[in-house]
Amino acid sequence: MFRTATKRAAVLLAVGLLGSACATQPRNELPALDSWQTRQQVLGGLRSWGFSGRIAVNDSKDGFNGSLQWQQRSDYFDARVSGPLGAGAVRINGDARRIKVTDSDDVVTELSDAERDLQSIYGWQIPLASLRYWALGIPDPDSAAQTRLSADGTLEELQQAGWTVSISQYREGAGQLMPRRITAVRDATRVRLVIDRWSFY
Repeated sequence: MFRTATKRAAVLLAVGLLGSACATQPRNELPALDSWQTRQQVLGGLRSWGFSGRIAVNDSKDGFNGSLQWQQRSDYFDARVSGPLGAGAVRINGDARRIKVTDSDDVVTELSDAERDLQSIYGWQIPLASLRYWALGIPDPDSAAQTRLSADGTLEELQQAGWTVSISQYREGAGQLMPRRITAVRDATRVRLVIDRWSFY
C-alpha cells in the first residue's frame, strides 16, 4: 500500500513538474508582424518576454560597458547589469509605481525618479520607463512620438521624450524580425544596446 501511494505521488509530482516546465518554455514563433500597426499591437501586448545582450552608456563625464539581462512580466521588469563602473553587478527592478536598485554590496535604494537618481548615484542614466518598448522596436505608448520606418515596415528611427532612438540592425527572434542594435541619444548621453538573444513566453 505504501509503495503504491509512493509511486502515485511520484507520478503526480513528475506530471506537475512537466506541466510547469511546459508552461515556461519559450515560444517557438511569434504571430506574423506584417504591418506597422500589427507590430505595435502584438509586441505592445506581450506579457512575458526577455532578452540578453550588452549595454554601453556614455555621457560627457562618465559611462560603462556591461552585459544586460532583462525580464519583463506584465508591468514588472527585472534588469541585471554587470560591471558598471567596475562596481560589479547591479540589479534594477520594479514597475510604474516603484523602482529600486540593488548594488553589488546588496545595498537597496528606492528610486523616486529613475533617470535622475541613476545619474546622481552612478553618473549615468538609462531611460528605464521607455526602454522596454524601444527594445521591442516600438514607441512607448505613454508619450507622443515621431517615427520613421524602413522599407520592410520595421522602426528605423524614433523621437520621443527628448530621446532619439535609432535601430540599425534587426535579426530573427521567434520567427520574426526583432531589434538587434539600438542606440538612444539625449543631449550628451548615449545608450547603446546589442541584443544577442530574445525569449518570449
